[in-house]
Amino acid sequence: MQQIKKRQNGELFPYNIFLIGFMGSGKSTVSQWMKKRYGMERIEMDQLIEKRQKMSISEIFRIYGEEYFRSLETDLLVEMQTKRNVVVSCGGGVPMRECNVQEMKKNGKVVLLTAAPQTILERVRNSHDRPLLENHKDVGYISELMEKRRIKYEAAADVRIETDQKDMQEICEEIIEKLQKLEKGECPDAEESAACR
Repeated sequence: MQQIKKRQNGELFPYNIFLIGFMGSGKSTVSQWMKKRYGMERIEMDQLIEKRQKMSISEIFRIYGEEYFRSLETDLLVEMQTKRNVVVSCGGGVPMRECNVQEMKKNGKVVLLTAAPQTILERVRNSHDRPLLENHKDVGYISELMEKRRIKYEAAADVRIETDQKDMQEICEEIIEKLQKLEKGECPDAEESAACR
């Protein structure tokens, strides 16, 4: 009962939860659900960057280039050091920079959400605010890009959650369960988690 009260009060973890994963893996939806269910503060990195820059991610890429955008992501992660009990939906490229991973690990746990390439395609098919996929919406290209990022994603992750054919409650409860195992010193993903190596 006390654990449930903690969840309802948004005090489940004394650190931030960083959701990473490929575009369309479910980071935004999961973070929104966790905000509603557990009362956590929620930060959607892409949305916050767009708001501060007063332009879309696509416009930032076109006008200033990808490196500029990546630096904005890093700056935002540095800001997160002053916060706790926040669920952060990270952009798909965030874990590709080692300095970003270091910032996330300082006061948070990194949760990798995964999905099959076909699932990703179905989720992003009608979206036009993903510059890296805009002219490449096919399973082959998505698979190739996912494979390029896989090693970095898995190295950054404390826990890994497959999202295919699961509802939000199942996904979020699995996140909570695995993070609680980490806190107890148990290994949530014996073969997948960097925290267990």
